[in-house]
Amino acid sequence: MKKIRVLVVDDSALVLKILTTALSMTDDIEVVGTATDPYMARDKIKELRPDVLTLDVEMPKMDGISFLGNLMRLRPMPVVMISTLTSKGSDVTLNALELGAVDFIAKPSATRAGNIAEFAREVQDKVRAAAGARMQPLEKRIAVAMPASSSATRGSSVFRHMIAIGASTGGTEAIKAVLMGLPADCPPIVIIQHIPAQFSASYARRLDATCAMSVTEASHNSPILAGQSPSTCG
Repeated sequence: MKKIRVLVVDDSALVLKILTTALSMTDDIEVVGTATDPYMARDKIKELRPDVLTLDVEMPKMDGISFLGNLMRLRPMPVVMISTLTSKGSDVTLNALELGAVDFIAKPSATRAGNIAEFAREVQDKVRAAAGARMQPLEKRIAVAMPASSSATRGSSVFRHMIAIGASTGGTEAIKAVLMGLPADCPPIVIIQHIPAQFSASYARRLDATCAMSVTEASHNSPILAGQSPSTCG
């Protein structure tokens, strides 16, 4: 069986050890190398030709987002970002997904230390999923034009149908692509996306800024309106 070859990139020795250990616990994944900054990662990508990269956001010499942008232009490959669960971290992580990162993993912290087995399974599952992704150069991505509205306005209460969308990990950009192809007066849409709660509000704001319809984070007893897409994390 061919193993998935992974290069782990992080400036923290502790995180490198945790990720390397988690990925080495399976028979189908192999950590072929580690790097502590993007310049070292660039050289090791050329040398080791990994199948998947795990990439930290905050690193010396060059931040992970800048490196990801360069990588997706010059040598597109599956990347799983390592992110902190903060409001600032959520915005940066969503930027990474827009640039072409396949998914992200919450950076290990003291609060997760007691559940290493669960964290290890999450890392393994996301690396496996990333290994099967079909990558394209950044400049070849097709921009979806925002459709024009017809007669109704955003937030109308008149509708006869409703759409429900559910997505697991890695579905954030797929949902964005679907919503950007819909008009402002489409039937109301409810979305359940598997995403940490800290990312949910930032994700809804980004969708609202790029889609014709109104997108809000769902709250208790909030109305469901035509041309509106309440989303929630799961």
